[in-house]
Amino acid sequence: MAESVLNIPDLKDLDGEELWDLINDNRHAISLGVRPCVVIPYLRQARVLTDLDEDEILTCLNFTNRGMKTSHMLDLLRVQGHNGAMALLESLMIHYPTLYTRITGRQPSIEPSGFSGLINYTELTEYLVRAVSSMQTELQVARHEAARLQARCCQLEGKLEQAQLNNEELSQMQGEHARLRSHLDGLNRELLKLKDEKCDLYVRYTTALEEKSASIIRNRDLQLEISQLQHELKKAQKETDFERQRSLKYPSDTQKLKDELNAVRAKLLETETLFPVQQDILAHDLKEVENRRSELAEEVTRLSEENIRLQQEKEELLEEKDCLALEVEKLTVDCEMYQHRSTLFHSQLEEVQAERDKAYLSRDEAQAQIARSLAEKDVLRGQLMELQARVFAMKACSKQRERGEKSRDRKFSCDSNRGSCSEFPPSSPTPRRQLCRLNAILPESLNSDDGCEFSEEAICSISSNQVEPPCSESLRRRDFPSRSDMEDIYSSQDSLNFDHDFVFISKGDSFDESKSLVSLPCSTSRRSPNDSVSRASAPPFLMRSRPQALRVTGRVLNVFFQGEMLLNQIQVIGGNKSGVFVHHVTEGSSAHNTGISPGSQILQLKYEREQRAVRMVLEDTTMEEALWAMGQVQGPCHITLRPSQDAYENLLQQLKNGEVMSGDSFYIRVNMTMSGDLAGTLEVKCNDILHVTDTQHSDDGSWWASHVHPCHLEDLKSGTLPNYYRAQRLLIRALEDMTYPRKTQRKEKTSSHEKQRAARIVITGQQSRNPLWVSVEDVNNTAQDSDGCVPSRCVTLMPYTLVSPRFPPICRPVLLLPTLLGRVLHKRLAEQEGYQLCEPELLMASEHAIQMQKGEILEECDSKTHLCYTLQGVEKIMKRGTHCVLPLGLDCVRRLHRAEIFPIIIYIMSTERSLRKLRQKLRQNVLTESQVMECSCSEEPLLDKLPCLYQSIPPESWHDSGTLIDTLKSVVTEEQQKIVWVESDTW
Repeated sequence: MAESVLNIPDLKDLDGEELWDLINDNRHAISLGVRPCVVIPYLRQARVLTDLDEDEILTCLNFTNRGMKTSHMLDLLRVQGHNGAMALLESLMIHYPTLYTRITGRQPSIEPSGFSGLINYTELTEYLVRAVSSMQTELQVARHEAARLQARCCQLEGKLEQAQLNNEELSQMQGEHARLRSHLDGLNRELLKLKDEKCDLYVRYTTALEEKSASIIRNRDLQLEISQLQHELKKAQKETDFERQRSLKYPSDTQKLKDELNAVRAKLLETETLFPVQQDILAHDLKEVENRRSELAEEVTRLSEENIRLQQEKEELLEEKDCLALEVEKLTVDCEMYQHRSTLFHSQLEEVQAERDKAYLSRDEAQAQIARSLAEKDVLRGQLMELQARVFAMKACSKQRERGEKSRDRKFSCDSNRGSCSEFPPSSPTPRRQLCRLNAILPESLNSDDGCEFSEEAICSISSNQVEPPCSESLRRRDFPSRSDMEDIYSSQDSLNFDHDFVFISKGDSFDESKSLVSLPCSTSRRSPNDSVSRASAPPFLMRSRPQALRVTGRVLNVFFQGEMLLNQIQVIGGNKSGVFVHHVTEGSSAHNTGISPGSQILQLKYEREQRAVRMVLEDTTMEEALWAMGQVQGPCHITLRPSQDAYENLLQQLKNGEVMSGDSFYIRVNMTMSGDLAGTLEVKCNDILHVTDTQHSDDGSWWASHVHPCHLEDLKSGTLPNYYRAQRLLIRALEDMTYPRKTQRKEKTSSHEKQRAARIVITGQQSRNPLWVSVEDVNNTAQDSDGCVPSRCVTLMPYTLVSPRFPPICRPVLLLPTLLGRVLHKRLAEQEGYQLCEPELLMASEHAIQMQKGEILEECDSKTHLCYTLQGVEKIMKRGTHCVLPLGLDCVRRLHRAEIFPIIIYIMSTERSLRKLRQKLRQNVLTESQVMECSCSEEPLLDKLPCLYQSIPPESWHDSGTLIDTLKSVVTEEQQKIVWVESDTW
């Protein structure tokens, strides 16, 4: 071996290609075994590498492992030729002697003659000294680390013994748990067997009860049949006795006739045996008798006729008497039968009550047993939860210990591997960012703010609630929302939550701040929809927090596109009843490129106007309002759609068949009188109810409306009607004409009632939009001032008010006005059939406070004694099927409406001439005509402020109190059949 080494030429004598051939032959071993951070200092001293080369080798991100860095270092040294190869071999001789021997076949030597001279002697000595000192330091550190690892190993051995003991205890507990589980399974099987036996017993018991009930019912039917047959038998006996008595009367009459016949025959025999003289005498007497006989015959015939008539009357009376007696006997038998049946029914009812009481007792016992079983089950569940918690805790502790030991071992290995290059920068690349899941919302966690609350609810839902036995009156049920309800809530919230699509940033903010806002969806999701509009910051501009795209949430589509001249891009049909649908999309427009197609329902519009975000909900708006809202869009907009092809096709089919004129349908109450001067214009009066079916009938701003049948929801005469703003201007003009009449109008004499009917003053708070519209939220509207368009400012007068139909039950309460005149007529009207006066009730202090808080007190007669008129009193009278006469004022109307009770309001128009007819009644109630007139004048203006219609009785329709009561009854009957129209409270 020594001879082979002596025969190898010196490395200094070899040229660069030969040296690099030696190095390349072992390039793989050098790339795997050499650390660049160790040999680079010597290469820097030899001036074959620069500081830029060092930075490139150690910090370049393209080199992801140590082999790539070493290979790149060899490539850089190859450029240096012979010097690079010599410097590399000398650095390997110092730091990697084994690898040096493998490459060159020589033993490493630190003699100065063994170096190539690239580094002078002084620098080489210093470098070797530093290398030796660093190696000694590393050796000391390694020894200390070995001692520490030895101590740590002893410590871990102790912990391992403890863990083994814990593992043995855990195995014992698991065995005990398995034994308890098997025992529990056995008990459950026994319980199931007992339940099956119990169910069999219940089945047998129910079948026996059914057979018993069937036999009882059959027995009752047989008893009823027997009683009915007995009743028929008694009836037949009575009829037989009656016929027998009638038949006994006729033999006595025949016997009398026979006696008379025998007497006449005896007289004839006597006359045949007389002498001639006696015969002459008898003949003379016979003539005289014949003369008298003619007179007596007439008398006898008259008496006989009268006797016959009396006999007939007697016989008829006797027959009637017998029939009545028979009926009495039949009724007696029926009464006895019904008494017998009633006793049977009472006895059967007592038996049923006894069975019911037994069933109640058995039910209570079963419920108590169920409650006890639930309580025992909860205790067992709690114990099971505790055992599972202990098992999970012990498993977690064991896993945590294993993880900690692995992490420590990994840390120690990393520290030992990194000890040689700790003073240099790390050579590993920057780790990549891990993929993060996007924010998602579970339907089950909608109502919880964090995961802790949800987990607590989930844990609490395992145990049973309300294990107390229920009372005999009712069963206590535990109600929880079903999954379908939760999914409906989730879909509705998800379809209407649009706050994640936009964020507001001020113009001075940077893009990084906007990113920070977008990165916190939880904070933005909890804001209300109007928070973005009401921020008190610099004028914001609208910016999308996500790229322009189509987002699908359930069945709702949110689309963002350039919405300038939106009405030229999209044509819509529909209205508040059917919804607003996309009917046509212009090809090549932004809406068409975004993917909007006909048949989609428009739910919402979002856009920016005057540096403020505007949100319009079009889900239940009229066609007029929807077109106005879409006309306001003059830039980027965010439209929310819902695919609803079936509803769209249904609307098209109805429009084609002429069933509807549009998708609009709502009812209004007209507050002014308008004449139908033009052809096709609908003539309306104040307080008329109209059904509006088209809000875009013509371009001049006209609606299409119809009169409504007073008793049914049927459309009558139809025609055009000015829209809200045109009617508003007409109302203002009519009020000006009433206030400042012209000369031609001053000659016309109209009554105060006709003036009142000409217009009804209804006001609302000043708003910048139509009070009938509901879509715009917090926006300053500016529009044109032409017919059919929105003016710059909406005045407070309302020509129309929205109403909704109500169908109250029969016998509505009756309220008579004026109040003083009603006091006179209340008792008189309550005396009529079908009417009853509402009486005040005396309440306790606690009851008075509770009902006052609930709003159930209509009016107080005396606040000290708590004598009040209550809603309960009115409802009691209504349930009897009678009209409740209310001796109250107008203040009770709204309280009754809140309780869904709609009284019939009758206003009796009073004049001095009509009140003279009731002068006597007024004096009896200590009232004067002037007081009634003053009350009438004060209450008449308040009638227009009621949210419902009322009926007036003119003074010429009655002439005294009797006819007035009859008129009131006819008006109540007529109003009872009508529909009640109620408007929203705008006062």
